[in-house]
Amino acid sequence: MSTVLNDIKAILKDDLKRFEEVFSQSVKTKVSLLDTILNYIVKRKGKQVRPMFVMLTAGCYGPISEKTFRGASLVELLHTATLVHDDVVDESYKRRGFFSINALWKNKIAVLVGDFLLSRGLILSIDNKDFDMLEIVSVAVKRMSEGELLQLEKARKLDITEEAYFDIIGKKTASLFAACCAIGAASANQSPDVIQNMKDFGEYAGIAFQIKDDLFDFDQAAKSGKPKGVDIKERKMTLPLIYALQNADASQKKHIIRIFKKNPDNSEKVKEIMAFITNSGGPDYALKQMIAYRDKAMNCLVNVPDNPYKAHLVALLDFIINRNN
Repeated sequence: MSTVLNDIKAILKDDLKRFEEVFSQSVKTKVSLLDTILNYIVKRKGKQVRPMFVMLTAGCYGPISEKTFRGASLVELLHTATLVHDDVVDESYKRRGFFSINALWKNKIAVLVGDFLLSRGLILSIDNKDFDMLEIVSVAVKRMSEGELLQLEKARKLDITEEAYFDIIGKKTASLFAACCAIGAASANQSPDVIQNMKDFGEYAGIAFQIKDDLFDFDQAAKSGKPKGVDIKERKMTLPLIYALQNADASQKKHIIRIFKKNPDNSEKVKEIMAFITNSGGPDYALKQMIAYRDKAMNCLVNVPDNPYKAHLVALLDFIINRNN
């Protein structure tokens, strides 16, 4: 694991332990099959970047409280539910190197497990009257659903402009990061202006996060675990590709789109598209955009009190754009 993440986890050691207790308690059930599946999910949790955004944001403004842990759990329940549902939609049978829920227990059970996780998040908030955090997450769920559907609509026609791309990732990916930071501020009883500012911070951080994902195809040093060109094989319209197509002449653009539509599994054709994107400056442009959004996020922190939590929030922002997986 990254040294940066280890440092952040060190400052949040006790808080992460309490968060995990709250999260585990929120998914307890008397249905043995469901319990088995949820234990499988809990044991294979990821880097916990989103709960850390919640806790670090709260720490910037005051003590990390039980409300903060509930907020972090709410976010993690939502995030886990969307991953389970995404694997069903994408017919994906691996998640972080392990078998996905739908691979082991089939689609119907996976969908129901995702629904259960969403419901547990709702109940956790309602039982504790955390209506402000529930509102933040509800807006995020709406935006994420819109982003997914907008992406599907645009992908069919392969007519994603740069403007549409940022609209999609703002909704699909960045909205959850925005919710994390807004919830962190809300759990520290901050004003609407502060909550909005931290929401903006999370939004910009989330956009930078997604652009970094797009760049893994072109980063030779990356250890993302995915083979080069996988986004092309999956017909994903990434920022480097969109930029390259926008700056191509009509015949070249038509040729590349034809390959993209008809030969995404042909390794030689994938190499041709990769070369086209690289030679057109697509990765360089995407890198500049990622840094620009990182700078926008940093600008949101100008008036945040200086303390160790703010320093680690900056470190977490740097981690998500410098990570290699």
